[in-house]
Order: sequence, then C-alpha cells, then structure tokens
Amino acid sequence: MSLRSTTRRFLAAGVLAATALTVSGCGAITSENSGSSAEDGFQLAGHIQDRIDSGDPLRIKLSYHDPSLAFAAPISEGMERAADEFGADVQLIGPTGGDAAQQVSELQTLIQQKSVDGLAVSSSSSDALKPVIAQAYNAGIPIVSFNTDNPDSEQMGFVGQDLPGSGAAQAEELLSVLGADATGKVVVFSVDTGAGWSHDRFGGFESALADSGLTVVGPVNVGNEPNAAYNTVESTMSGQSDVAAIVGLDCCSTTAAAQWVQQSGNTGEVAVVGFDLLPATAEYIERGVVDFTISQNPAEQGYQAVKVLHDFLTDDTEITGVDTGSQFVTEENLADAAVEG
Repeated sequence: MSLRSTTRRFLAAGVLAATALTVSGCGAITSENSGSSAEDGFQLAGHIQDRIDSGDPLRIKLSYHDPSLAFAAPISEGMERAADEFGADVQLIGPTGGDAAQQVSELQTLIQQKSVDGLAVSSSSSDALKPVIAQAYNAGIPIVSFNTDNPDSEQMGFVGQDLPGSGAAQAEELLSVLGADATGKVVVFSVDTGAGWSHDRFGGFESALADSGLTVVGPVNVGNEPNAAYNTVESTMSGQSDVAAIVGLDCCSTTAAAQWVQQSGNTGEVAVVGFDLLPATAEYIERGVVDFTISQNPAEQGYQAVKVLHDFLTDDTEITGVDTGSQFVTEENLADAAVEG
C-alpha cells in the first residue's frame, strides 16, 4: 500500500506577501563627516551622499554565493525589474562555484574602490562574510543580506524566506501527505549541510517532526554537481530500509532525490518533498514523483533587495527585513506557479 495519502492538502499560494520584520541597528542616514558617533546609528559615506545629491544612478550590487546556479536566474530577473522601476545601475555578482573567499575578496575590492552605493549579499558561509559585512557597514555603505541570512552580523536587514519556519512548514505538510500516524524513516539531503541556511531549515524541519512516529536520517551532503548528487542519493538509499519519504532542503538535492525515486521504481511508494521549482522539479511533480515543493520566490528576493536599498538611500526609509514567503506547489496548482530558471 502506498505511503502517500489519497488526497493532498492544498496550501494557499498567497503566502508570498512581504512581511516587514523589525531589525536592530538601523539608524537614520547621517553623513560620515557629520561628526556623529557610532552610537548615533549608521553613517552614510560622503561619496555616496554626493552621488545622491548629484542625481547619479545608484550603483547597487547583489552578491550571490554562486551565480552559476539555476536559482540565480529568477533573482536576476527580479533585480532587473527593480532596476528599470527605480532607474538604478544594478548587477548580480559572485563567485562561480560558491567559493566564500573569492566572494569576500570581490566585496572588499568594491568597498576599497568606492564603486558601490548599496550592497546585498547572499553567502554560503555566514561566518566567512561577517567581517566583510562589518567592513561595508563601517565604510558607510548600506548592506543587507538576501536569500541567505547573516545573523549576528552588521547587516541592516534580511530579504528572504523565514528559513526555520519554512523547514517546519515542510515537515507539517509532509505529515499531511503521509498521514498523521505514519512511521518509518525520512531521509534528508542538502547540497551543503554546513551552510547556515541548510542548518536553519533542517532545524525547523526536525523540530516539527519531533513528536511524530517518523525517524529522521541525515541531513546527507550531496554537493552541487548533479551527477555526484544523484550518486550520493543512490548510495545512501541503498543502505536504508523502511523509508517513508525523501526530503530535499534545496533545489538540487530535491531533483536528485526525485531522479532516484523514479529510476528505482519507487514512485508512489516513497514520498518526495523539497524546495524551489526548477523546470526538472516541475516535471517530476507532473509525473507524480514529487508530492510538493516550496518556492521561496527568488524573483521577489532580487526585487526587494534592490528596493530596500534604493528607498533607504533616496527617501530615508528605514531598512527592515522582508519575508518573501513560502508557496507550496503541488500538481493541483503547478500551472499557476512560476518555474524558476
């Protein structure tokens, strides 16, 4: 008998509304030459104020931890939409392959050359970026995080999904797919188990299943390379029994898990749930391999990252965080969802 429940609960797709979150450390804009102390709040660099006063287009950079990922395409789309709307000079930058040291070096060069008026950063390693975030903040460059959070840093806000909350929501919806009395193993995969976003999302997921009859295995690191990711899933699953579901914490571990379920003939027997809506994920949903995925609205992340920096610089609008929400995508609402990439 299939472990899958005969009906799927459809969660409203309208969870995408941006929700403002209060963030500490956001002061009024003051010139670096005004004589204000650090306690007075953020001090905008004089050269940035001069550009604003001259009416020059704002130079806003979004530093993404790996622009080669398919997830970067909709981020760039939203960023460009904001650029057209606000007349800003925007660019998506970052190291191919997710090298944190390269990302830090690139950001340091921008800061030292005074070639950026606002920064948004998405890091695979929050610890690695904390010093350079502080460097930008102290240099008078407004800086926010997007997509991946950098808590306990000098960031002035976070634009993205509530990561622990999204993990908990994934677990709760998985229980609705399997049934409240389900037992067995839930094997969890991630492209980077050491990343802060993965830890936060898994923490929410694991906590939400604590009182269930399911046993969580993992998370297992699969990496970014598709063939290697599939091979890791395959080798991991060969040593497991009594598996009720496979969970991906991101776009690429989700597709690798779905590929294994389909090729091993376990479609309908082992549930698959994950994150993001790559074209391949959409196809697996259509085939009934993937039960649901959660979109974190990357286009909105790109748009809002530019908007909060633009509004801060031009209208003195306080920077606050923006929750870009979670959209559950199933076979029932797939036609209405935006495929990412």
